[in-house]
Formats: sequence, structure tokens, C-alpha cells
Amino acid sequence: MKTPGKTRGLHSADVEVLGLTGRVLWTEGTPAPQPGAEPRNEPAYILIHGIGVSHRYLARLHAVLAASAPTYSLDLPGFAGTQKPGHQLSAEEYGAFIAAALKSCGIDSYVLVGHSMGVQFAIEAALHAPEQVKQLVLMGPVVDSRHKNVHRQSLALFLDGLLRESPSSNWIVISDYFRCGPRWYLTELPVMMSYRTEERLAGVGVPVLVLRGSRDQVAGADWSLRLSRSVAQGRLVEIPGVGHVAQHMRPKAVADAIRSFVTATTPHR
Repeated sequence: MKTPGKTRGLHSADVEVLGLTGRVLWTEGTPAPQPGAEPRNEPAYILIHGIGVSHRYLARLHAVLAASAPTYSLDLPGFAGTQKPGHQLSAEEYGAFIAAALKSCGIDSYVLVGHSMGVQFAIEAALHAPEQVKQLVLMGPVVDSRHKNVHRQSLALFLDGLLRESPSSNWIVISDYFRCGPRWYLTELPVMMSYRTEERLAGVGVPVLVLRGSRDQVAGADWSLRLSRSVAQGRLVEIPGVGHVAQHMRPKAVADAIRSFVTATTPHR
């Protein structure tokens, strides 16, 4: 892990593992990542972005969660201005990177919170580090079985941005797409489209929360319900009146739903 700095008010540090470079970010009040740190009693929240974007559209949720528990966001390799890998990365490789990066930072107990394609990365990280993951939160999971080709998926995302998101969330997403660049976005798009979400999720053994905005057509109601039922300890929560980027539009409601789920599914000692 490289020397910490600051990124838009957040502390940040580059993390190099498995030949890949990403970034970990945290706020005041959350312990700085430190290899060999003493184990903590309370699991940390780990926020994982989707394709083309960065920690920035998770920042409001990060701030709310960090007020009550250690919280870290990740910028994954190839996104958010991080170094582009030399080859296409599978979701499994991203999951391995997340698990290895957190281990290198001394973060050994956590709740993974992924959004959109970040759901795929979070599932794979949970499969790579089953002893470290306590709960798994899937926000706006992709790819909905109704959108199994690029045209339908792109149309759903376009209409969501046009009709259901705020100018601020659209600005963050679009400007992050420019930072990512079309080459890497298009490199990873086939990975997202071909990922077997239901099949891979079925191998996860921890409690799973599927969370969607009630107006989210990217991750529809039927699809989200089916995912929540594909695991033994699955739940579905809808945030009223918002679309795909629910965590930006209603960060407190999303955080409350996540914390309630974690409290309800944490074994009492």
C-alpha cells in the first residue's frame, strides 16, 4: 500500500496486489488501512462501484455509514483514473483483487456493498474470502434477465438517467465515464453482460440483501426478488420513488436498510 493522500476530502491510498493497482478511500473517524492491524470487533463496510464509475457516486452513502462504523470505498483497477490493466479482467479477477487488497490493508472482517456491476465484483470477492465476509449487499444488481443484450441494457440505463436520476448523479456518472474512457468500458462490458449472477450468487453462504430503487428498471422487481430467493438467507428491500442510483438519491434510507439488515443477521454472542 502506498503512502496515503487525500482525494476530494477523503483519505486515499493506492493498493497494488496481484499485479493490479486500485485505490482505497476512507473518512476521518475510520482507521487508516494498516497491514498487520489488530482485528476489530466490528466489521467494516466496503463499498464497490460498478462499470465505468468510481467511489464518487457512493460518497453520500459512504458518509452516512461512516458516521456509525468503519467504512471504506474502493476505486478498482482501470476505473477512476487508476492504472489500466494490460488485459480484460473477469469478474472473478476483480473479486480476487478486492479480497487481496483488503487483506493487504489489514481489513479482515467486512460487509461487502456492491452497486450495479459492483454486485458481480462483490459476489466474487465473497467467494474468494468467505471467512472475512459477514454479509453481502447487492444494490441495483445486473444484468437483469430482461436485458441480456447490450442494446436492452444500454436503453434501460439511458432511460433511468433521463427519467429517474438527478442532475448531480448524472454528472458524476457521465464525468466518471470520461475518466474511465471508452476503451476500458467497452473492454469490460462483455464481462458484465456474460456474468452468471444467479449461478455465482448461489455459492455464497452469508446473508444477502438485495436492494433496489422502486423505479429502477435496470434491476427490475422480478429479477431482484429472484436473486434474493436464490440464497438461503436472502432479503429484498425497495427504496421508494428512486431509480438505479438509489444510494445517491436516498443515502440515509439506503444506509438504514443496510444497517437494519446487518443487525438482524449478525449472530448474537
